[in-house]
Amino acid sequence: MRLSIKSKQMLILFLAVFLTFTPSQAMEEPQVKASPEEGSMSDQIDEIVSDERLDGALAGVSVRSADNGEVSYEHDGDVRLKPASNMKLLTGAAALETLGEDYTFTTEVFVDGSIKGKKLHGDLYIKGEGDPTLMQEDFEAFAQSVKENGIQEVKGDLIADDTWYDDIRLSEDISWNDETNYTASQISALTVSPNEDYDAGTVIVDAYPAETEGDPAEVQVTPENDYVEIVNKTVTTASSQSRDISIEREHGTNQIIVEGEIPLEGSRSRSWVAVSEPTGLALNLFHKALAEEGIKVKGEERAGEKTPEAADSLTSKESMPLKELFIPFMKLSNNGHAEVLIKEMGKVVHGEGSWDKGLEAVEEFLEGNDVNADEMRLRDGSGMSHVNMVPANEISQLLYQVQDKEWFPTYLNSLPVAGVSDRFVGGTLRNRMGNTAAEDNVQAKTGSLTGVNSLSGYVTTKDGEKLIFTILLNNYLGAAQSIGDEVAVALAEYESGE
Repeated sequence: MRLSIKSKQMLILFLAVFLTFTPSQAMEEPQVKASPEEGSMSDQIDEIVSDERLDGALAGVSVRSADNGEVSYEHDGDVRLKPASNMKLLTGAAALETLGEDYTFTTEVFVDGSIKGKKLHGDLYIKGEGDPTLMQEDFEAFAQSVKENGIQEVKGDLIADDTWYDDIRLSEDISWNDETNYTASQISALTVSPNEDYDAGTVIVDAYPAETEGDPAEVQVTPENDYVEIVNKTVTTASSQSRDISIEREHGTNQIIVEGEIPLEGSRSRSWVAVSEPTGLALNLFHKALAEEGIKVKGEERAGEKTPEAADSLTSKESMPLKELFIPFMKLSNNGHAEVLIKEMGKVVHGEGSWDKGLEAVEEFLEGNDVNADEMRLRDGSGMSHVNMVPANEISQLLYQVQDKEWFPTYLNSLPVAGVSDRFVGGTLRNRMGNTAAEDNVQAKTGSLTGVNSLSGYVTTKDGEKLIFTILLNNYLGAAQSIGDEVAVALAEYESGE
């Protein structure tokens, strides 16, 4: 077939256009290039996470819009990593949804028997339902109520009922050398805190220098009790000497060894120590409070027995609501609170106050809020476990989803605020990112384990855009906290230029 002159010209033009493309270009979809502004954010974060301190380590980073949830930056965002205390973001959100921000914990005193004259012919029970905020003065108030009800003698036993939860005291991945540390306190439905940080299941041990050189230090325990035994192996040295005091509980006992040297006129040495079987400490304080009110208990102390259904309620106490408890819980990253919330969710949702049932409730909450729990491994509520595995993208997705919840203001208010010195505002971020664009801007949950550092929360950029971010750093050697801070500051300083 012969082509006309016009057809030949058209064929030549087509071939010329076609041959200007390589074969790969002809097959590919058009590429959407990031704007210079978007590239600027990505380049900055890429540079930060390429820090040599992360050589051989892992960094999961996820940044998304707080307005529409669109991911604007990620670096291994779908890789499962250890979240450390960022696990509390999941636990806290599930608790607010499941229990409610007005939820309280109840502690109640019962009598099982008859009151004749001024004597209780039967047993006196104190029943705990998980309140981590009980303090010594609460047991004193219970004792006063017993007296006001006309009881001056208990002919039977004094019994602590902690059966609201199961009797497993520690989550399964707590290591042997963490067990006496306050960050791994045992979980009981009946427990006591030494002060208003509410580190339930612990005592505070203070060692002060004696007035005379060579004498043992003065050791004080808060709250005062007969449950723990102090073994004082300290000595007060010359004021020119340095302080070297160790305060440790002997594993498997409630014997606390205090040893070392403390100089004359030197500062105290203080430590929070987790007790073994905290129900016993609560029972001991109640017994002491009764004695101070002149109430005699003729029988024995017993723990772990359920209150009979026929017993009569004598007095009770409600804890502060969750919206108030969330301040010490999240601001100070209280591990015990997280584990209590896990067991409480298990009890309320599935009728069993255990880690298994509580974590099941958390997973159900996540799945119901478009967070993929199938991509996670959850082993506790606090993040103490090195076996927890959560992708950065799923944490940032959670932080996006919860913004529409009625309880979100409580959740947001509980997060530490960068660079704010007030302990119950700045929390674990009070000494971080000061004098930067992140100060009094970044609201985020911190996390730290050996070789793990995490930071997740909310930030407003320089031009007013609200962002959500998650930073999970794993398997590094040395220190890496400042790397997460650098990412948060870069986001606070970011300006799109639009």
